Amino acid sequence: MTFGGFTPFTLIDYAGKTACIVFTVGCNFRCPYCHNPELVDETAEETFSEAFVLSFLEKRRGILDGLVITGGEPTMHGDLLPFIAKVKQLGFLVKLDTNGTNPSLLRDALEKKLVDYVAMDVKAPLSSYYKTVGRPVNTDALKESIDILLNASIPYEFRTTVVKALLSPEDLEEIVREISGAKRYYLQKFIPSNILNPQFKRKVPYTDEEFEQFQKTAQKYVAYCGIR
Repeated sequence: MTFGGFTPFTLIDYAGKTACIVFTVGCNFRCPYCHNPELVDETAEETFSEAFVLSFLEKRRGILDGLVITGGEPTMHGDLLPFIAKVKQLGFLVKLDTNGTNPSLLRDALEKKLVDYVAMDVKAPLSSYYKTVGRPVNTDALKESIDILLNASIPYEFRTTVVKALLSPEDLEEIVREISGAKRYYLQKFIPSNILNPQFKRKVPYTDEEFEQFQKTAQKYVAYCGIR
């Protein structure tokens, strides 16, 4: 595999673990608030080879706990699982970030015990997903991925980047109904920086008080809801 970004150390992207991060290139969504536009449009200035990442990890045995694989959308890549298998052979934990569009690969990864934590982005209510992601979407696949994680034996989380211009309070409640019974769900504050659609830098965000109300609503349906 070839990666469009690499972070050698993080304490926040894999909760409770020390890790490094690789960013896959390419995505099947076009979320206007995406903060990795160079990965979505495949214009990353610097790339990192699979050999580079594996060599780095080999030198960090006993120092780092794991690897976070994010994107872009990692599950678009057919060589993802063979790469993860090599990482696991080195003794590292693997956290996978995904948009849930490839449930067959997700199930395969879990059955083969290749991932130790999965974070799935839930962008919007299933009924209006296309409005947020800017592409036609197979919501049956998304629902299948949600069900896979709800029944998974490993730690997982669902998370939603909350953009006021795209998601109403009613939308957010519909989302948590669709993941009802989840162990962990996070509401993520939209931070306008280097994003795919620069016009969204001017969008007004929800207030902290509104986020607290969303959190209270979510906790009716999930075991834990956090705000990031």
